Amino acid sequence: MDWENFSKYFKVQGWLILLGFGLLSFFFMSPAFTLGVILGGLIIIANFNVMQATLRGAFSPEGTMADKKSAIVAKYYLRLAILGIIIYILATTEWVDIAGLISGLSIVVVNIVILGIRFAIKTSSGETV
Repeated sequence: MDWENFSKYFKVQGWLILLGFGLLSFFFMSPAFTLGVILGGLIIIANFNVMQATLRGAFSPEGTMADKKSAIVAKYYLRLAILGIIIYILATTEWVDIAGLISGLSIVVVNIVILGIRFAIKTSSGETV
């Protein structure tokens, strides 16, 4: 599977997982939990997309470094600091349930686990990935 198709598949699957988590929490949990799931999912998907854009911009098509290492590290820490501030604000206010926020923030991890299982099944059955 080439990177463009994989990236598109990963993004679509992430949104579908967020939709599934959001719908389940909407029907079975409190509104604060549901808001936590949705905001956590949106935050982590945005964070993942920004990280991907930073890494893509860091390397040229030939695989060499396009940006300086210090710029890449600075962007990494800036992204991490902004993410930390947003999560801190949400965690300290009473708008969202912490467990819901953590559930939403786990969407990318769930997506990676699902893809890993899918690739392992395809590989063990002899299919090309």
